[in-house]
Amino acid sequence: MNTFTSTRESAISWLNTILCERLSKHLKLSKCKPGHLLITVHGSGAGIRINSEPATFSQAGSGLPCGSWDPQAEGWQSALCLPLPTPGATTISGPLIEKTDTGYVIHYDILGLVYWMLSRHEEVGRIDLDKHGRFPARSSHAFKHGYLERPIVDEWLAILAQVVQRTWPQLELVKSEFSVRVSHDVDTPARYGFSSIGRLLRTMVGDVLRRREVLEALRAPLIWAQSKEKLHSSDPFNTFNWIMSTSERYKINSAFYFICGKTYPARDARYDIRHPAIRELMRRIHVRGHEIGLHPSYNTYKRPDIIASEARVLMRACSEEGIKQASWGGRMHYLRWQTPATLYGWEQAGMAYDSTLTYADRPGFRCGTCHEYPAFDPVAGTALQLRIRPLIAMECTVLAPRYMNLGSGDIALKKFIQLKQSCRAVNGNFTLLWHNTLLERHQERTLYEHVLAA
Repeated sequence: MNTFTSTRESAISWLNTILCERLSKHLKLSKCKPGHLLITVHGSGAGIRINSEPATFSQAGSGLPCGSWDPQAEGWQSALCLPLPTPGATTISGPLIEKTDTGYVIHYDILGLVYWMLSRHEEVGRIDLDKHGRFPARSSHAFKHGYLERPIVDEWLAILAQVVQRTWPQLELVKSEFSVRVSHDVDTPARYGFSSIGRLLRTMVGDVLRRREVLEALRAPLIWAQSKEKLHSSDPFNTFNWIMSTSERYKINSAFYFICGKTYPARDARYDIRHPAIRELMRRIHVRGHEIGLHPSYNTYKRPDIIASEARVLMRACSEEGIKQASWGGRMHYLRWQTPATLYGWEQAGMAYDSTLTYADRPGFRCGTCHEYPAFDPVAGTALQLRIRPLIAMECTVLAPRYMNLGSGDIALKKFIQLKQSCRAVNGNFTLLWHNTLLERHQERTLYEHVLAA
């Protein structure tokens, strides 16, 4: 068996796993005649034949054509009540979904699209990166063709679910439920704690000259001096109790991801995971029933061995504090990611999931989905144990002047709600990253609560 054939077989098996998770465990995906894949159910003579164009969807790069298809024109229901984009195809001649004597034929490579989006094959070997080495939204096919803020994979799987239901009316389909997942990268747990005297003085000057917070500057030395055993309650960045109380009010478990190494001191955290104040914070998070996870340091995203090493540091710290969890995961610092190298860091670390994959410069559906799914290496053609938990929005992507610059008022709220409603329409997970440092002001807290409540 040649490499292409074995890769193809692995991809089909992985796609079968996706179909079983998302639609029904009774579905079986296999190759049939050239240019088609076949979905069957054991004991049934019916089947769904789907166009398969591996040459189209095994391309790195964002140069695929893209058209659209209106499912309602053919009697199918769109999850977002909109025509669906068709990456890889400009036009569809005739009906896209055709009834046959034994089932249906779908004249568009839905599963090729699923593979291309979920595996992030589009990103392999890219050099059009930003200053942090990240693949930016503006270079992506989804951004260029206007569907980045849509869960396109989920929309197409919703169409496929309807075809499956009509083919096998007695088959019980998987019923997923909408949920909100909130996480917090602990980059800077304290504004004044963990500082050298020189940094403390520079921060105080900034308080006075840039932030016009004279009172805070005057209190800074006391807060700094009293942050040796636990975070000071008056430190502006110590919003952790408020975060947990807010999450508990909305019946959400927050996840807090800690940096456990230094590979680029200018970009990494100033704290050490061994510091008593950090240990006290971790214990407090655990006692209240929230999650602790890993936030690998800045230069680890191409170094699986270092990610695994930093994970061991976290595990050791948690073990020493008596912290046990059913599963562990986290997110890359600065959302730095390289397909497929970063996958193997999480895999080697034995982590259950990663929640990095959104873009820093635009929110939305980088993987085309808001459902968790098993990872796949598109270069080696290998399925991994790791699961991908797509991140839909990072707060500073929407708020910060360096990105969308929507502020912290109604315009930003509208954007968050739009993304959340899209997740709800496909019964997915609205996964949100909000840093503790962007919850010190009343307006920021109000926006955050409104996003959770919407």
